[in-house]
Amino acid sequence: MGKFTARFATAEEQANWDDLVTANPNGGNILQSASFAEVKSHHGWHPVFLVFESDDYSTYNLAIEKKLPLLGSLWYLIKGPDVAEPAHVPQVLEACRELIQRTGRPVFAVKVEPDIIDSHDVRRQFTDAGLVKTFNLQPNDHTAVLDTTPESNQLLRNLHSRGRNAVRRAIREGVEVHRAEPTDDNFRAMYRLMAHIEDRSAARLRSYEYYQRFWNNFVNAGQGRLYFVHEDGEPSVGAFVINYGRKGTYKDGGSKPGRKQYGDSHLLQWTAINDLKDECGIAEYDLCGTPPSDQLKDTSHQHHGLGLFKTSFTKTVTDFVGCYDLVVSPLKYRAWNIAGERVARQIYWRRHRQPFY
Repeated sequence: MGKFTARFATAEEQANWDDLVTANPNGGNILQSASFAEVKSHHGWHPVFLVFESDDYSTYNLAIEKKLPLLGSLWYLIKGPDVAEPAHVPQVLEACRELIQRTGRPVFAVKVEPDIIDSHDVRRQFTDAGLVKTFNLQPNDHTAVLDTTPESNQLLRNLHSRGRNAVRRAIREGVEVHRAEPTDDNFRAMYRLMAHIEDRSAARLRSYEYYQRFWNNFVNAGQGRLYFVHEDGEPSVGAFVINYGRKGTYKDGGSKPGRKQYGDSHLLQWTAINDLKDECGIAEYDLCGTPPSDQLKDTSHQHHGLGLFKTSFTKTVTDFVGCYDLVVSPLKYRAWNIAGERVARQIYWRRHRQPFY
């Protein structure tokens, strides 16, 4: 494998961005999509469309850029780079460093979080290459991923017995799942349901306008859909799911407490999984966020309840390597670590009541 080179995507490549990203070695990620780039452009980040090329393959990756007083810019390759093997991450980042220096961009650090399974060997490769481990940002750095390639009856048998029994009981008892129209009323109903999630307080929930733009973007791209279960004439369980290339993702969900219909959340997920499998040809379904695999039984973990629900579909948890930083300017990066990041996050929260990242 020769070294990688880096460049900015052409206008034509940007116009066909999702087709290129979903052809990456690992099939891309919804947070590398054109729809997500547009969302972040309204919340303090500038999209930067990057292409890394070697003799063997090219990979298309979104970076979002935050400009910071005195320090310059931070690039965040959210859920990227998408490479064929872990050893290519440092090679891609060296090409990224060369691009930054060649084009005079005032970038002091590049944050990455590739969907590469965590291991001692991978961590050693990254640290030996000078990458700095930092705290994880995305909820699905630990997640449950269901293989959806078996036919439906076999897929149901493959679920954990808790999930399989809940789906079957909900079907027997007449629970109904409906695909909802992407209207403002339905989006607002979904947003209200999200406020009930056990590990998410109102302070952590992004604004309705953020989710409305996110949902509309993916719906308009033909990649997003909303599902409800109703109880007493009102939505009681909701989920927004996404198809992106060969991957399905349970992006957002919520439910009312104290519901009477057993298995309603399980049947909603089962319906969405089969719809995406049959209509979009997904090969896997990411339930998007659990505790780390070694903390699944820890009842004090903030995601414990969600972890129990999601591992009722697939019995194993996937642990990704999480976030690492490529240091471009050591002096500015040190200032960022000592106080800059903490201050930037505090100021952004006070001004917008929204998470910095």
